[in-house]
Amino acid sequence: MKIIKPIFCFLIILSILSFFACSSGIDAKKSATSAPISPQAAALQKKLARGWNTWENGSVLTHVLLPDGFAIKLMLKDHKSGETLTEALIGRENFASKEQVIPGPRTYDGSYTELELKWRDIHLRVQSAAFNNDLYLLISPLEASSQDSLIIVPQMLWGRQGEIFLNHNQIIGKTPNQNISLYVDGNKLEIIADKIILSLDKAITISSQKLKSPEDIAKILAKARKKVPDGKTVCPEAPEEYNALYTVLSWNTIYDPDNDRVITPVSRNWSASAGGWVLFEWDTYFASYMLALDNKELAYSNALAMTKAITSRGFVPNVIHPGYKSEDRSQPPVGALIIKEIYKKYREKWFLQEVFNELISWNRFWAEHRDIDGYLCWGSDPYTPGKLPERLIKGIGTKKGAQWESGLDNSPMWDEAVFDTTRHRLLLADVGLMSLYVADCLSLAEIAHILDKPVIVKELKERAEKYSQKLQTLWDDKFGLYLNKDLVTGKFSYRLSPTLFYPLLARVPNRQQAERMIKEHFYNPQEFWGTYILPSIARNDPAYKDNLYWRGRIWAPLNFLVYLGLRNYNLPEARKDLVEKSRDLLLTSWIKDKHVFENYNAETGRGDDAGWSDAFYHWGALLGFIGIIDKGYMPPPEKRI
Repeated sequence: MKIIKPIFCFLIILSILSFFACSSGIDAKKSATSAPISPQAAALQKKLARGWNTWENGSVLTHVLLPDGFAIKLMLKDHKSGETLTEALIGRENFASKEQVIPGPRTYDGSYTELELKWRDIHLRVQSAAFNNDLYLLISPLEASSQDSLIIVPQMLWGRQGEIFLNHNQIIGKTPNQNISLYVDGNKLEIIADKIILSLDKAITISSQKLKSPEDIAKILAKARKKVPDGKTVCPEAPEEYNALYTVLSWNTIYDPDNDRVITPVSRNWSASAGGWVLFEWDTYFASYMLALDNKELAYSNALAMTKAITSRGFVPNVIHPGYKSEDRSQPPVGALIIKEIYKKYREKWFLQEVFNELISWNRFWAEHRDIDGYLCWGSDPYTPGKLPERLIKGIGTKKGAQWESGLDNSPMWDEAVFDTTRHRLLLADVGLMSLYVADCLSLAEIAHILDKPVIVKELKERAEKYSQKLQTLWDDKFGLYLNKDLVTGKFSYRLSPTLFYPLLARVPNRQQAERMIKEHFYNPQEFWGTYILPSIARNDPAYKDNLYWRGRIWAPLNFLVYLGLRNYNLPEARKDLVEKSRDLLLTSWIKDKHVFENYNAETGRGDDAGWSDAFYHWGALLGFIGIIDKGYMPPPEKRI
């Protein structure tokens, strides 16, 4: 039976989630990337984008063969309600759908995957193994009625050319590259139009070899399962931290058909809301760093994807997704810092050469476009975004856009700050931005030295010194901390965030200042200390009780950047405490539910108690990556190249 012409896999869907963080863009006909890539980078993508894997973002039950685009989509039908589960994603049982996907062990390359799924009265396990272009799937009902059904839908995705035929229990795909045959075995098999439907009263197999029994498939799966790295072996002193990190990164790794590349977005839920994939700036660099632990290619791919998205104004944008790029704002400048650390692990100079021009352009952007009287401030520059819904234009060139540039979108630090509508800057000298910028200058100077660019090294060191001196003027000696400064009133702001510890990352405080910061504020139970640390606003701030997004909740990137700063000083107790408390926060929900949250309650440690906290968001794993670095599984970040 001949079925279908090529099918486009997804439509551009813009939801409330994408509106909140992705409020500006470019013309939808333009590519999301800007800068050209080298032959090495192209070869890297060709190596990554191949074989069977859960490449398509829309459902973790869809297995796709690259580069062909031939897919096997699994769906479920509940006999009681008559409803069909067409797509399944991890971590959305509490807000978008009612399916619960429990992510199991898997490999990055899809040679083995495993998950459990609960929906209505159906509970099943799905395992896959892939060798070369062969696929073996075992769908094992753990709880289901004989009237419940599995629906198998073969497809050609992303407009790829090919034909699909169904013949009894066989699926045949013909593409320009090859012919693909898969055999289906299970109870009450029937073909209806372009689908195969089977009863869920016994195990179902899909196999590249004819009529493989569940027992035979199980043996193949057991062999493939051995390829999954185990934290007890890879990071024996931080095994569950590793397992959480590996699992959330691997399940969120997908294929971007717009740019023919493999990327690791923050979560599949965010990508679904943004039209199939989405990359946020500092999130993506942090993912690259974590991936560098044991997957050089994916670390490179994500760092390159974000850096090469540089805008026409010369900065790496806050966000990119299909057809959109935030041309008005950037995000915290962590790119050079992270790329330097990835280089320290693998020592491949081409990687530095690939991104240097974009990084130096981005570095100059801050000094040229975000400086007010020697201080750096967050901003959002107006521009004409093209044909976008009105709600997506909101924020461009406004205070809201500047807050989004900070990455701490609704932080109370911005509540009283005035937005200059002429210069389009938030009139608040920001300790966090200035500290990260000094660290960016110093990191990029090290990279420039490796690439033998002495003139640029001098330029960067001079800029680092200039802003280091200016940062020192934000030290409040009476209070014992660096403070943001209102550039309208000239007064310090006492809305306290962990970003005020970032000067440690820039190596600006002297020893006495560093010790005071830790003793008087890090360990202050009225501010940051507690069973769970570090809250995104001090506990004694009126907004702490809001417990919504950046208003009081704990965020892994804040802990992570403070940890990197602590490593620059002899502060072993604070470092140890931050490592242990971050680990404990992550593992509480990871071990219980296999969740890695976007943010956490600073009182209870829960991630699912408030809105705007994705349950499977990769940067939550930074809470464990801190310990992985601390145990010596990555090069010491405080040491220069």
